Amino acid sequence: MEVAGIGVGPEPVIIRFMSTHVHPIFARVYRALSVATADQIAPHRQELLAGLSGRVMEVGCGNGLNFEHYPESVDEIVAIEPEPYLRGLAEEHAEVGGGRITIVDAEAEMLPAEDDSFDAVVCSLVLCSIADPAAALAEIRRVLRPGGELRYYEHVLGDGRLGSVQNRIDWLWPRMGGGCHCNRDTLAAIKEAGFEVEKSREMSLDIGRVRTPVSPHILGQAVSP
Repeated sequence: MEVAGIGVGPEPVIIRFMSTHVHPIFARVYRALSVATADQIAPHRQELLAGLSGRVMEVGCGNGLNFEHYPESVDEIVAIEPEPYLRGLAEEHAEVGGGRITIVDAEAEMLPAEDDSFDAVVCSLVLCSIADPAAALAEIRRVLRPGGELRYYEHVLGDGRLGSVQNRIDWLWPRMGGGCHCNRDTLAAIKEAGFEVEKSREMSLDIGRVRTPVSPHILGQAVSP
């Protein structure tokens, strides 16, 4: 099924496909953490989305906390979220989009859109939990027009002792975190997918000043040739 031609109306559009991503416990934990860190992360969300325009796809929109930060220059947002509980929350948040937002139940490895149909794709705290990130990044390149942007904000593999800890516990972390991996080198994966990184910066997102296996983050943008 294709969603690339969907128009923008006064209300958010909801499109449902068959999804196997059901993590009810983790989804509720994710919601609690996102609310607890909302003020801390809000400036990162604004930086992530600043300057976007045209048609944008957000892969793994979660509970939709990015929606209020999209600039008015964005005409349409197609938001992908396969987890039912989080998708329901995203549907509620979609009301802030003024009819620009379409919520789609689909998976990143098989995006329901035509080739070269988007000006930008946003990945925010999602590439850690996608089963096949290489396939997802290939799909993102497919749906982006030439010169289109990938905007990313992700937690990643850290350096030194923390990186060693992340590697040691990653067999357990996905079981506790709904498939989330704490040791992915996402910047390398973006480059290997053929994107040209324009800018990228590292940061540490600690919770209550406590460094955790998901503290190291990157935020940046890359271009599809």
